[in-house]
Amino acid sequence: MNAAPGNNFLIVISDEHRKDAMGCAGHPVVKTPNLDGLAGRGTIFENAYTPSPVCVPARAAMACGDYVHNIGCWDSATPYRGVPRSWMHKLRDGGVEVTSIGKLHFRSSEDDNGFSREILPMHVVGGVGWPAGLLREDPPDFESARELAADVGAGTSSYTDYDLEITQAACDWLLARGESAAPWATFVSLVSPHYPLVAPSEYYDLYDPEAVDFPIAYEHSLRPRHAELNNMARFFDYDRHFDRRKVREAKAAYYGLVSFMDDCVGRILSALDQSGQADNTVVVYVSDHGDMMGDHGLWTKQVMYEASAGIPMIVAGPGVPVGKRVGTGTSLVDLAATAVDVTAASDSSDVHCPGRSLRSIAGEKDDPNRTVFSEYHDGGSTTGSFMARWGNWKFVYYVGHDAQLFNLAQDPHELHDLAHDGVSDPVVMAAWREGESRLRAICDPEKVNARCFADQNRRIAELGGIEACRSAHAFNHTPTPGEQRALGEGSVS
Repeated sequence: MNAAPGNNFLIVISDEHRKDAMGCAGHPVVKTPNLDGLAGRGTIFENAYTPSPVCVPARAAMACGDYVHNIGCWDSATPYRGVPRSWMHKLRDGGVEVTSIGKLHFRSSEDDNGFSREILPMHVVGGVGWPAGLLREDPPDFESARELAADVGAGTSSYTDYDLEITQAACDWLLARGESAAPWATFVSLVSPHYPLVAPSEYYDLYDPEAVDFPIAYEHSLRPRHAELNNMARFFDYDRHFDRRKVREAKAAYYGLVSFMDDCVGRILSALDQSGQADNTVVVYVSDHGDMMGDHGLWTKQVMYEASAGIPMIVAGPGVPVGKRVGTGTSLVDLAATAVDVTAASDSSDVHCPGRSLRSIAGEKDDPNRTVFSEYHDGGSTTGSFMARWGNWKFVYYVGHDAQLFNLAQDPHELHDLAHDGVSDPVVMAAWREGESRLRAICDPEKVNARCFADQNRRIAELGGIEACRSAHAFNHTPTPGEQRALGEGSVS
């Protein structure tokens, strides 16, 4: 099949990079010169979100360009398995070579995930993932929580070693392309700054633990009083393993990992320049979700606060405005439409998906009316959580529990839950009704929640029942491909 006459498309994705931890996002401490440079020659999307604040569902939704409840990849034990059809399939079927390098977190390379080639892929362990997360009605103890605080400081880890391998492979791949006449799409997936919070010394030493910012609303008196968030905090009880000194060291290590990752990105972009293809390549930088890093007393992801559900998103290259900041809400599900637009691949699919090309959005005036949606149905939760974000408002709906409502313009740190504190205000009540209306225009949360639990119960049975899922050994983070071969055991994303 002849190649489509479009631009090249390079996605560089990190793991667990919160949206504010970049110089170009205004952070006063974090050093990200390469991402700042990319933003300077392109567009930064200031209100970008993940479709689900956990690795496996987020990456499945990103691949398919559709919401988690539509594709059925609910959780860390139901990874993408090559269906529904991905944007990678669409590009490859349209004559574009599509390569992945690094972490995928799909089921297996034995599935046809849509890539022409997968280099150094990391998938969920054993094609299964994390079975214990399915046991939401009677969850086991999450014994691995202590590892987050135990693995903090300066040094190297299997993840930083893996990222260096990925970076070198990506550079080699780009340099080998030369000035290729045939358009290509390459998905380079780094793992940093995902925990363990161990950063190489040269990057850890950039940050003094005593000088880094302390988590927002960390004091117990300021933490959320919400039943489902308390359920999540009890399950993922990371915080009880931290003292104030360890909190600061963890933030310094996280920032060190961000700078390490930024250096990897810089090397990849330099190789693109050296290949002679930078002028014909649209580059996207994103992360799969953020990281709470102690804000509100919570760690890692899984919740709908900005630090967890928000993501960094930068696009640069042909057809993308230079030096622009976009306020329109965007999502990882927009990458599928962006890939088809950039490469000009023919898309024979007639399936409606909610995404739009980021290049098109960047060229338009801001649209505060666009709704961005996220959902969570994974371990630690007793019910589904659903987020609708538009304009200055964020509405979070929990089936069977109180909703949350935040005005992010007035309260960017989400300290004041207006669904609890502002119910007598007619403006607040109108926003509440608007948020629920926008959510129900996307899905019926009660029906989705019931369907999810039914699907998860079937998955539990497929995996041998409750005790088999309960006894599956869980890692705090997925082993690298080499470690997986040695371990052959379960993991958490």
